[in-house]
Amino acid sequence: MNSLRNRVQLIGNLGNDPEIITLESGKKLAKFSLATNDSYKDASGEKVNQVQWHNLVAWNKAAEIIEQYVTKGKEIAIDGKLTTRSYEDKDGQKRYVTEVVVNELLMLGK
Repeated sequence: MNSLRNRVQLIGNLGNDPEIITLESGKKLAKFSLATNDSYKDASGEKVNQVQWHNLVAWNKAAEIIEQYVTKGKEIAIDGKLTTRSYEDKDGQKRYVTEVVVNELLMLGK
């Protein structure tokens, strides 16, 4: 059961082209957003479509694959883990960001 701890699997479409950052060490980082869709019926029986946006980051080989092949609108499946980090904004306020760190990636569709 340890393999199920902090595991995220998503299938969705990229909301924008990935932002690719090459660090001084030569490592690559890809940052992008992924939209997942869900639907349910409300109390009156009407179908309600719901879109959730997820912030994703990928490192090294996964980032290189994303840089080469993945663009806005592409459908992908990912496996990763949920992380939270904090930073100070320009006004000195502490902000928190929750992201999915991608371990594996599968390109779907055409």
